[in-house]
Formats: sequence, C-alpha cells, structure tokens
Amino acid sequence: MAIQPLRTPTREVREPTLYELDPLRFDGRSVTLALSVRVTDDGAWRGRLEFEEGEQRRATAEIFCGRSEDELWHSVRALGEHHLRDLYRSLA
Repeated sequence: MAIQPLRTPTREVREPTLYELDPLRFDGRSVTLALSVRVTDDGAWRGRLEFEEGEQRRATAEIFCGRSEDELWHSVRALGEHHLRDLYRSLA
C-alpha cells in the first residue's frame, strides 16, 4: 500500500482591513489617511499607510509589522504627525 503524502491544510488568505485615521494637514490641504492591515500566512501582522488627496492615491510599502495587532498599532501610534507628512512627501 502506498503512503499518502502529508497534506497541510491551506489557510484562508485574510483580506486587508482598512482603518481610517485622522486626516493629515499638508500645506494647508487636507489629506485622507488610512491604514491597511493584514495577517500574513506566518501569522505576522503587516500594515501600509494610504494617502488620498482629491483623486490622487498613494501608499507606502508594508512598513509596519508586528507579532500581534496591538504591536502593529503601537508602531503606528508612535509616529508623529511630522513623520506622516514626511512619508506623504516622499511618495509625491
């Protein structure tokens, strides 16, 4: 009798969740700010910032990472508004 290969169950890929953050003021304009959060196959939490001004949308790479959702949010909250403006400016 042949041995059946071990099958590992496939995990459901979790869709990113988008969280709206307080808008960012940049040169007198209001920029909509959101955080896209997802869980990777290895259980890590990853996030990217998304900026929207008018019809222009820009996003960072997944620069936030944590072993838990709380850890990821801690790193997001640790950014000051001046760092958020610098991130936005770097994407322009």
